[in-house]
Amino acid sequence: MQGKTGTRSAPSVINRAYDRTLFWDGRAPDLERQAESPIQNPLEMAQTLDGVVRRLQASDSYREEFAKAWGSDQITIEMVKKSIATFERTILSGNSPFDRYYYGGDKSAPSASARRGLRVFTDPKKGNCAVCHLIGKTHALFTDHKFHNLGIGANTDGTLTDPGRYAETKNDVDMGAFKTPGLRNVTLTAPYMHDGSMPRLKDVIDHYIGGGNSNPHLDKKIHVLDFLSGRERGDLLEFLESLTGPLPPNVGPPENMKPTVATQ
Repeated sequence: MQGKTGTRSAPSVINRAYDRTLFWDGRAPDLERQAESPIQNPLEMAQTLDGVVRRLQASDSYREEFAKAWGSDQITIEMVKKSIATFERTILSGNSPFDRYYYGGDKSAPSASARRGLRVFTDPKKGNCAVCHLIGKTHALFTDHKFHNLGIGANTDGTLTDPGRYAETKNDVDMGAFKTPGLRNVTLTAPYMHDGSMPRLKDVIDHYIGGGNSNPHLDKKIHVLDFLSGRERGDLLEFLESLTGPLPPNVGPPENMKPTVATQ
């Protein structure tokens, strides 16, 4: 029997060390708290925190690794959460063609199209993307750390299939609002939007071109961009591709790790 699946797409973990809140609805204040949720979610690991500790404690190899990292082979859930969070804080990306150009002055790093796309991205009279995906004077995380309703998941009558941030705050202004994601390595993190409904970056651009899906809570910053030319839209996509930078070499699963069969 096929199990149930969730309604949200997992956000990228790249540069999450700098996040002020975690998850699309911001319900976790830090990476340690975020680590608890997949463990206990019935659609993910469907475990308990105590159950995870018992399984790890029963493994000779995990006890050995925890002893190396923590000085004790008596595993606690706090050690587990901090281990996961510490690893996630190492998944950093920068030094993209955009960085080398914008902060390093290397005009040859991005293509001419990407440089034009940056102008479309930042121009309030063009894409105005940087109003939410911020670019600072010394660094760029490409997020305002806020929550916005883009009309994703809105039905034809304007009702929303997911309340988003509202489920946490119960503030009407947060209905259907989701966290602004960072854009680092965005070409590698499809599908897009909180529900994973857009498989390509072009689909995302087209969504904004159309001014989002109408609903009573649509963010006031969203407006129709159908005046952008075909070349400007292509340049914008090229700019987004220029945000791809190197990742640490150790972010994948250890080569010597073998999958284990889950037991009750």
